[in-house]
Parts: sequence; structure tokens; C-alpha cells
Amino acid sequence: MKNIILLLLLVNFSCKGQEKQAMEDLVILSPSSFKEEISDKKVQLIDVRTPEEYQEGHIKNAVNIDFLADGFDQKFDNFNKDEPLYIYCRSGNRSAKAAKILSELGFEKIYDLEGGYLNYE
Repeated sequence: MKNIILLLLLVNFSCKGQEKQAMEDLVILSPSSFKEEISDKKVQLIDVRTPEEYQEGHIKNAVNIDFLADGFDQKFDNFNKDEPLYIYCRSGNRSAKAAKILSELGFEKIYDLEGGYLNYE
């Protein structure tokens, strides 16, 4: 019984450690800071909205990788994990979920647009 309790505690702490690491990799930027960070620089800028949303308007030079599409994580195989990754969605919900996945994939620094594209313009 003691071994089972110990195992459960270890699993719980391990999961919390991974979640904490994911949060350390993520920085939420205000729209003005996000614009400043991506302007006149070659950055990895990802729009995680659907292709339809992307077509309605997007940030210049953003690559569209739909968070809701199958194989989302596999579409990042050719991205540099050591370089910052700038992501956004419509309101910030999908990009926060995407950031967690991307952190688990090994991306070291992820910048998320606060409030998403709706807040950008």
C-alpha cells in the first residue's frame, strides 16, 4: 500500500514539473510587444487558426498551421526548436493549448499574443 501511495505521489509531482516547465517556456506578450518583437525580423511566426480564419486576415509573414487539424505536432518537424516561436490564434485559447504541445515537443521559447488576433488590430 505504501508503495502505491509513493508511486502516485511521484507521478503527481512529475506531471506538475512538466506543466511548470511548459509554463516557463511560454511568454504572453501584449499586442504592442508582440508587434515590436516580430517587426522587421525573420522570426518563426505561426497562426494556429483554421485556413478559413487565416484567409479572412492574418499577420504578415505568418505561417498557417491549424491547431484543430490532424497531425498538428508533426507540422513542426522542420522548425528550429532553439529559435523563439511566435504564435497566435483568434482569442488566445488555441494558441495557449498549442504552446503546451510545442513546449512538450522541445521548443525552448514560445511567445503567445495576448488576446489573439482579435486584440492585435
